[in-house]
Amino acid sequence: MALVLLPLAQGFEEVEAVALIDVLRRGGIGIRVATVDPHKDDNLVLGANGITLQADTNIKNVVSEDFDMILLPGGWENTYTLADNKTVQTLLKEFKAKEKIIGAICAAPYALNKAGVLGEDYTCYPGAEEEIDKQGYRNDKSVVIDGNIMTSRGPGTALCFGLEIVKKFSGEETYLAVKEGMLLEFCV
Repeated sequence: MALVLLPLAQGFEEVEAVALIDVLRRGGIGIRVATVDPHKDDNLVLGANGITLQADTNIKNVVSEDFDMILLPGGWENTYTLADNKTVQTLLKEFKAKEKIIGAICAAPYALNKAGVLGEDYTCYPGAEEEIDKQGYRNDKSVVIDGNIMTSRGPGTALCFGLEIVKKFSGEETYLAVKEGMLLEFCV
């Protein structure tokens, strides 16, 4: 079973984080949520809209070898924290060097770009491409896959993004079963 790391900081976009966790688990993919706050003993992380999630672990306990993918949800406060967090930035570079899958949604491709791992083609939340300031922005797709880098646009595309990750790790049959079971006909 594939295992995905989802780092979270205060101000994360709740819809994206929860949708990704849910869809991946339905697709038989393990997911570990890691708070990036090194001083958090309770592992509680407050989202951008006042919803708190409890992380499974702290980022300081994470080893890249244990995971098949790192996946970043958006929300600007979360994104800036992930972009400035040395551990997250090191993990992104390690995943890239080991040719593991890297994903980001909404504003979070900004953190990928800061680490130097953002693909040549990418998508993000409309307007965030100006902050990212890199050629290759695609506004014609809700999910862009460029080699081992997967990006998506925002809260409304999170379910479809999760499905693409399920397809990558669990195959077409599982992808179709999850898609049908969740009534996600609009995901293409």
